[in-house]
Amino acid sequence: MMLPRVAAALDRAEQALTAAGVPNARVDAELLVGHVLGLSRGGVQAKAVTDWALSDEDLVSVNDVVERRAAREPLQHITGRAAFRNLELAVGPGVFVPRPETEFVAQFAIDALRVVPGPRPVGVDLGTGSGAIALAMATEVPHALVYGVEVSPRAFIWTRQNFRNSGADNATAVFIDLADALPELDGTVDVVISNPPYIPAGAIPRDPEVRLFDPEIALYGGEDGLDVVRLVSATAGRLLHPGGALVLEHGELQAAPIAALLRQDGWKAIAHHRDLLGRDRATTALR
Repeated sequence: MMLPRVAAALDRAEQALTAAGVPNARVDAELLVGHVLGLSRGGVQAKAVTDWALSDEDLVSVNDVVERRAAREPLQHITGRAAFRNLELAVGPGVFVPRPETEFVAQFAIDALRVVPGPRPVGVDLGTGSGAIALAMATEVPHALVYGVEVSPRAFIWTRQNFRNSGADNATAVFIDLADALPELDGTVDVVISNPPYIPAGAIPRDPEVRLFDPEIALYGGEDGLDVVRLVSATAGRLLHPGGALVLEHGELQAAPIAALLRQDGWKAIAHHRDLLGRDRATTALR
């Protein structure tokens, strides 16, 4: 009996994912088959071109992961991994899956850390989740000291794992409420960054992957979406020295209200930054 071929399995997976409304269905199909076979996406493409055969056991596993993805379970939950800048992070239920657009926001904090004149700049990521931003800062500015603060016990399981696996001995994970974070650093921090929950309580995310699988604590920021932004503003104001930098990620319609909030809290040099799609995605300010 002829064994099933990689190319045919890919085509069937793509069809199933397309029918389920999954964006970039072919890419996900290749990544899922690669996950089962232990191959990169390029490796899967090579196997498809060379008419490589799948074992019956592997075909069952491919069908299983495709079914899960067709139910709109996030690809990263299925593979257990998420790429972020130069990092590969462990993710799963209970932690927010880092997004590509956050890579752009993290760059502002990385750049700010790099230009600090002292030998040991200090950065803090408030609400670090998987540790994506904090670990990007720590690995890309290796002479810095970086702290990732997380409040969710479920998310902190992933935080700790990723900090440990990163090998970045200049990064420290801290489990504590944001309001109480790191009092020993008051007035000494150079850069604070946060990608806080900013979706208004009454809004419903369009994507099932977000609506059904991302933890609510990482999504919703109160009635106007800015409750945690207010908390971050207060905590960052306590931590930063005069002239220290704040970086915030937010929704594309929130730049103006965030600017008003920051002005009221005494922040200076408030500026908004658009992502590659032209959407207001980040705000920076100075203490």
